Amino acid sequence: MVARASVAAPDHPPVFSLRGVGVRYGLVQALQGVNLTVAPGERVALIGANGCGKSTLLRVLHGLAKPSSGQLLRGEGSRQAMLFQRPHMLRASAQHNVALGLWLHGVRWRDARAQSLQALQRVGLEGIAAQNARTLSGGQQQRVALARAWALRPDVLLLDEPTASLDPHAKREVELLMADLAASHGQAGPGHPVTMVFSSHNLGQVKRLASRVIYLEHGAVLADLPVHDFFNGPLPDAARLFVKGEMV
Repeated sequence: MVARASVAAPDHPPVFSLRGVGVRYGLVQALQGVNLTVAPGERVALIGANGCGKSTLLRVLHGLAKPSSGQLLRGEGSRQAMLFQRPHMLRASAQHNVALGLWLHGVRWRDARAQSLQALQRVGLEGIAAQNARTLSGGQQQRVALARAWALRPDVLLLDEPTASLDPHAKREVELLMADLAASHGQAGPGHPVTMVFSSHNLGQVKRLASRVIYLEHGAVLADLPVHDFFNGPLPDAARLFVKGEMV
């Protein structure tokens, strides 16, 4: 494996620390022996072929899947939000879809409605706040999901193929919002940019958004490098062939 040293400073504990993490679903070994540390403010891209373990790793980081082996440690007090490739929209207005998340976190409904409008404005959708979210386009639904996440002021943002099903224009819009959210701050306050971990097959997107790239194959980490080194330096054969195939 091509690896890199941890960037977490002593006075800034890691957001995530995985030691020998494995996940098994029946006979399928979805993750195996994953050693990984994510420092505050990093923008980490997970890449690899379908079925390599990207989604499983994101689910482990968010607590939606439990390791079958190994250890996962999370930073204390960090608020997380996760976006999926096809976000679930309730049969309600876009505003209510955003407000409900705030209400479930203890915000009074009146305040949640006001904050949800601000969040929709942040993603350029204030004009459709009253529209049923399920009638929106795929790109608009993903932007509503981003508004829902931003409204919670997360310190950690996890995204699973957030632009995979979108047309080129919608992809670019969502990319810009991802960059904007990653540059903002969460509950930790100014000076503590959001930590972002996302999976993607779009290597151009990875170059634009990531500071670090992790390549997975058969549930194992084969390369973990700064984005410049990943695309310009030596790689394991499997990673090199994957990049070559995706760039053609």
